Amino acid sequence: MTPAEGYFGRMPSEQDVADEFLRLYYDAGDRVDQGATWKETRWMGVPVQKIPTDLWLYQEILYKDRPDIIIECGTAFGGSALYMAGILDLLGSGAVITVDIDDWDLDIPGYSGRKAHPRITYLKGSSVDPAMVEQVKARIPDGAVVMAILDSDHSAEHVLAELRTYAPMVTPGQLLIVEDTMLNGHPVHQDFGPGPMEALDTFLSETDDFTIDAIGEKFLVSFNPRGYLRRA
Repeated sequence: MTPAEGYFGRMPSEQDVADEFLRLYYDAGDRVDQGATWKETRWMGVPVQKIPTDLWLYQEILYKDRPDIIIECGTAFGGSALYMAGILDLLGSGAVITVDIDDWDLDIPGYSGRKAHPRITYLKGSSVDPAMVEQVKARIPDGAVVMAILDSDHSAEHVLAELRTYAPMVTPGQLLIVEDTMLNGHPVHQDFGPGPMEALDTFLSETDDFTIDAIGEKFLVSFNPRGYLRRA
């Protein structure tokens, strides 16, 4: 018996190994003595709180799909918005509209607040508040190519509301990305309760307009398993 067979009780599959790594990586986010992995991942000094495989995948997506507008629900510290704005700078076009209910103005060593950037518009409010939705729509030029990323409140109810709200804004052929579908035992944080993955399953049962894009599995480990949805 190999050590792996002893650990898993059988010969592990690739998915077993990927899931075990993701659990290790995610749980280590709380271990300050080990560098805190995703909780201390930063872009240009700003917390971004994503696994690097997803960040790398984002730049590949932006290069290939060339969206004019990226809608981001869930700004947090602003690291991911700043990261995407930097990629758009390299591409020479595009803008980020990012929405959060909070300013996240926290006293964290090395963090001095969200960074201003000419390609980023910060909006404060609930991503599913009708008034906020209208603000977002008003900032999308006619004919713009739009993708969307959902990374705010991770309860199933809220994510499903975001999916139903922002899916119609996504341009055919573009991605609607549901972040953190790994929660609630998929494979991490088993006691989270119904979250993004459950909302995703409900949404996909309601529509034929979106399908799961295999690009999300390219690097084997992702915080967003099954969460990269391509509009037909």
